[in-house]
Amino acid sequence: MSSLAVVSIPNEILDPQAKKMLHSRKRLTRKGSGLWGWLLKNLCRWWGFLLAAGALFVLLVEVGNLSKDAPKPLSVGLSISNKKGLDREDSSSSIASSYIKKEKKNHLDDLSMPTRRVGGMTESCLKLLSQEEIKNLQFPPSANSFNVNIHYKSGTADIQNQNSEGIRTTNSFTGNQTMSERADSFEVHNNVEVHCGFFSQNSGFDIEDDDKSFMNTCEAVVSTCIFGGGDVLYQPIGMANTSLTKVCYVAFLDNATFGTIEEAANYEHEAHKLGIWRIVVVHNLPFPDQRRNGKIPKMLGHRLFPKARYSIWVDSKYQFRRDPMAVLEALLWREKSTLAISEHGARKCVYKEGEAVVKKHKALPEEVALQLDQYRGEGFAENAIYDGHKAYERQIINIVEALAEASVIVREHNPLTNLFMCLWFNEVVRFTARDQLSFPYVLCRFKLPHLKMFSVCTRRALVNALGHKHKAKQLEQVEIS
Repeated sequence: MSSLAVVSIPNEILDPQAKKMLHSRKRLTRKGSGLWGWLLKNLCRWWGFLLAAGALFVLLVEVGNLSKDAPKPLSVGLSISNKKGLDREDSSSSIASSYIKKEKKNHLDDLSMPTRRVGGMTESCLKLLSQEEIKNLQFPPSANSFNVNIHYKSGTADIQNQNSEGIRTTNSFTGNQTMSERADSFEVHNNVEVHCGFFSQNSGFDIEDDDKSFMNTCEAVVSTCIFGGGDVLYQPIGMANTSLTKVCYVAFLDNATFGTIEEAANYEHEAHKLGIWRIVVVHNLPFPDQRRNGKIPKMLGHRLFPKARYSIWVDSKYQFRRDPMAVLEALLWREKSTLAISEHGARKCVYKEGEAVVKKHKALPEEVALQLDQYRGEGFAENAIYDGHKAYERQIINIVEALAEASVIVREHNPLTNLFMCLWFNEVVRFTARDQLSFPYVLCRFKLPHLKMFSVCTRRALVNALGHKHKAKQLEQVEIS
């Protein structure tokens, strides 16, 4: 248009060819101006509709991507993590490289570190040592500073008691703890006698001799369990090769679950190993209720691993994704703690947790009411707190909220933590199998020192949440006599 603005030669003095060229350029200019004007006019008129259509298109694309990435159920024998779970610098010489299979589904095998905002700054949810420092980590010397000797009660009586579900709770495996014995068990003396499972010989939870021999060699152990064939056995990742020589990885399975993996191509029969896990098959489970059977390896690890000094428990719905030596250093040794457990992310009050348990059909209303009425009658308060270590995320000194999610437990095996776990197990046997309901009660009565309840953010840093294969089913109502 600027070239036309300077033309001032009258049309009559132009030759015919120049006139033709000038008229053509004017037509093009008018045509172009009309097109852009039309586009601009309609864009102003329909901009809202175009914006909404674009947003809808992006939304549809994202939904399509999510549906493609949705995880599919995997059989126990096929959930093998990829080799990035090992120290990258040493992966070529890894003892696990021959059987690790890449299986990337949703959060499976994710090693990324979640972050949080603290005081306006972004920081990692779990501060671990460097890879070089992790390689050089050693177990600290034994303290032997606990003047408590624990004697586990034993007997021969065949006891058959049932709870409100009609399920055997106390039996020859647990012994029959009276209410008087229960009260005495919370008093710590130099010599303590306590029920702690394995009450009589041939009472259940039987393990083969070669597995027992292996378990007696473990100084530290990462453990999980699957009973009833209901879950996937996820392979741990993120460990340094040096840690594989210091820490045992043990998965307890019953016969039904073991039957699903025994014929798997990657199962090593002679070594009893599936990937990183040493498979220990348990025979003659003492409870018909698999939830209670699962509390035995979860809470009584000190009885299953008599030589172990440290343990990390991980529920089977998770994939453990950090170096175990680094986790022990971060949550126990650095913090001068003896037990670290994941706090509850949704609630703080045990009575509110009881309501949620009933609503989600994870226990019967009658048995939850029986347990919480007992606690309430003993003066156990709502929103119970514990005079322990610093809850650093809330900037409150010497106060820790007592309700735990309890799916990840990191602990030292010493007389006080062992006794605490025995008391917790006894409550799970006596009342509901929902250990979240009994943990705050036992904690506040026993007053365990050197406790660390770590945040949901830290739990997310430790594990990949993949969920149980089967959801909880609604329980049938029964009468309580």
